[in-house]
Amino acid sequence: METLGEVGVGLAVLIETFVPPIPSEAVLPGAGFLAYEGRMSFWLAWALATLGALVGALAWYFIGAAFGRDRTRRVVGRIPLMEYDDFDRAEAFFLRWGALAVLLGRCVPLVRSFISIPAGIERMPLVKFVFYTAVGSGVWNGIWIGLGYAFGPAIKPVLEQWSGLISDAVVVVILLLLLWFVIARVRRILRRRRAAEGADGSADER
Repeated sequence: METLGEVGVGLAVLIETFVPPIPSEAVLPGAGFLAYEGRMSFWLAWALATLGALVGALAWYFIGAAFGRDRTRRVVGRIPLMEYDDFDRAEAFFLRWGALAVLLGRCVPLVRSFISIPAGIERMPLVKFVFYTAVGSGVWNGIWIGLGYAFGPAIKPVLEQWSGLISDAVVVVILLLLLWFVIARVRRILRRRRAAEGADGSADER
């Protein structure tokens, strides 16, 4: 974001749509702080973040509409570190709440990456989908960018004194969270494969 400015904010949110372990709530407050320091425009950062979320959501929407349920589920399940359960949770959330799920789903980790798929599969009207996605993403992005901006006066003196140490600590925390996500997912995938192999072995014996 420091290199690309507001465009970097939009790209970060767009990437989060396809790489769910990168949470937007860990990125957007930084944009708010940069806006507080006058290094970027608050409103342009918010607009491009919302545009990035909308572009990513539309990509999943059209994938769902083009491939249908079963093929799209297979695609999601084959993404590294993703599981069929991620698709199933998003689908169940959409089937329960309908169009409102697109609005509320923008605030739910993992679900917000995939909630667009069942919307595409069910051929939710595109104008309605764009409206709900834009509103939900706009509110979500505004909250987190606003928090970074609002707390700028409080955290600026701390950052000026401890910026190097804090930057290193933030990088370490993010890497540890990603490592935890990867390990947890790999262990779950391996357990399921072993269980499936055991079930197949039992069936062969019978």
